[in-house]
Amino acid sequence: MDVKRRMNDRFKDLEGGLFSAVTKADVGEGVGNFLAAGGANMAWADPFYPDPSVPESAKKAMMEALESGTVSHYVMPIGDLALRKALAEKISRRTGLPIDPSRNVIVSPGSDSGLLFSMMPFIEEGDEIMIPDPSYPSNFLNAKLLGAKAVPVPLYEEDGYQPRMEEFEKRLTPKTKMVLISHPNNPTTTVFRKEKLEELAAFIVKNDLILVSDQAFEDHIYDGIEFVAPCTLPGMWERTLTVCSISKGLGLSGFRIGYIYADDHIMDVLYGAAVNVLGASNTLASIGAVAAVKDEAFLKSNYERLLRRRDLAYEILSEIPGVTMKLSESGILSWLNVSALGTSGEVADYIRDHANIMVNQGTPYGAQGEGHIRIVTACFADDEEAAGRFRDIKRALTELAKEKGIC
Repeated sequence: MDVKRRMNDRFKDLEGGLFSAVTKADVGEGVGNFLAAGGANMAWADPFYPDPSVPESAKKAMMEALESGTVSHYVMPIGDLALRKALAEKISRRTGLPIDPSRNVIVSPGSDSGLLFSMMPFIEEGDEIMIPDPSYPSNFLNAKLLGAKAVPVPLYEEDGYQPRMEEFEKRLTPKTKMVLISHPNNPTTTVFRKEKLEELAAFIVKNDLILVSDQAFEDHIYDGIEFVAPCTLPGMWERTLTVCSISKGLGLSGFRIGYIYADDHIMDVLYGAAVNVLGASNTLASIGAVAAVKDEAFLKSNYERLLRRRDLAYEILSEIPGVTMKLSESGILSWLNVSALGTSGEVADYIRDHANIMVNQGTPYGAQGEGHIRIVTACFADDEEAAGRFRDIKRALTELAKEKGIC
């Protein structure tokens, strides 16, 4: 039986690596096979992977919960109330907004499911979603899965990847329904500046659009750069869904805890569909997350570790012949222009074959990602181990530069 013939057209060309090679590091068994063969993975946005990174406060809370035996039961589909209260306090501190944990916050099993869920109430077949390019690959795929058209809006390296409003204006059509951004941007680490967000907000309000702002990397902003949540700008609260995570800032990717906050008119709809789409977040992880979110000392410690790692990565990787990169503005990533050495795929494959390290090709992040690679520089808990991997990449690409006649 040709089962694909019966599938929705939006799904027919999706591939999970079972019948052909898939280059995305988070699809299929590719990474698992690579690791089993002794390779190192610097392609997953998972801080300190594969080393332990759970704070003592979270360990203690989870161990006590395990001893009680109550963790075999569901939390509420919208999320454990204690966790929603802790998240509401965190959001209010960051934004100055009065966040009600029972009206403005919902917990999801990771921000990826939260991102798709936040789009679902608004998108119909044939709608268009404006998405900065480069951007998180799921942004483009989610649009397709919901029957919409992803409309890439180019960001330019010479602008520091800040948005140009004329690029949005000329792509606006009667079918435009939503703008979807990653802020800070994944993969470029760019923090969109307040004046650019104000221009974008004015465009969204003027054209009666919805904004989904994926802020998974918001916890660590460097060099005193101001971070502004778009929902705090005039006219934006009632039309913005903000999607966040504890995976990056707290280094707790395996807990699978994300969250969305929004106006209660939006949240009422999400609450109504939570059990159908999200089910419920993991009970034990929710208990650990409450302790971790409240542990300000742990967040500060992670910030210091990741800032040190950001600087170390730049010190080593920026010296590679034929490679250009800017100091990362946020998060756990480095974005390298390797176009002088080959295509994204060629360079990523060279690193895999000559340094035994998996990194991300730039092309899944959009057309503007060609000629670039993304490296998760926060992998490994120990700075020296990470530095050794950076040097392995440097040696491999220096050899490639020699082959290309660059040095």
